[in-house]
Amino acid sequence: MSRSANRTRNLRGEGLRLRGEILGAARELLEQTGSEEAITLRSVARQVGISAPSIYAHFADRDAIVDAIVADTFHDLAEVAQKAAASEQDPVDRLLALGHAYLRFAEEQPERYRVLFNRYRPLDAGGPAPATAADPVVEGLVGGRAFAPLIDVITACVESGESDSRSPFEDAVALWVTLHGYSSLRQRMRTFPWPDEEPFVRTFILRAARVTPRTRDAQDSRASAHPEETEETEETEQLS
Repeated sequence: MSRSANRTRNLRGEGLRLRGEILGAARELLEQTGSEEAITLRSVARQVGISAPSIYAHFADRDAIVDAIVADTFHDLAEVAQKAAASEQDPVDRLLALGHAYLRFAEEQPERYRVLFNRYRPLDAGGPAPATAADPVVEGLVGGRAFAPLIDVITACVESGESDSRSPFEDAVALWVTLHGYSSLRQRMRTFPWPDEEPFVRTFILRAARVTPRTRDAQDSRASAHPEETEETEETEQLS
């Protein structure tokens, strides 16, 4: 529904407010239609209640508007990922919380999530060189803040002895691909007989991150079967 009937003229110096309204209108169009093709300068201007040329003071073209939606959505996804990872102390629990938070974001905001990956933009030949597996610098890349927590949590699992990963970066990529593939297929194939979600998701997250719960289980079993050995080990560590 157009906002033109209720719109009041922005005061001088309130350009940021108009920019936010333009982005808000574009997001509404995306959510209403499920397609970024619905976002045009005219449709956005109509939604906000302004003339189409007024948009040029804030965005060069409609692609710039969609790019801003992508950037905002990646920012929100990064916030969700970081908050989920910070909610747990144990590295494996952090890994699982992060994975489930990613899937919830994709499920609850399907249109915004889809536009992150479904639009094709040719690489800008004049831009910076892309990061590579040999030089995995993700800081500054579009979506880098949303991806970095995956690397961090897998690294923490390695340091705690609960992951066999030799390259947290590569395994974070594998986990990202798995999460994205699963969420995308679930959205498009609602009638497919998917396995029970909780154990299935847990299994593929742990496998992608090369988490080895057998290590923890073995330690717990030894402690239960031979508590005296555990006590001797602890005393030796204290003496040393």
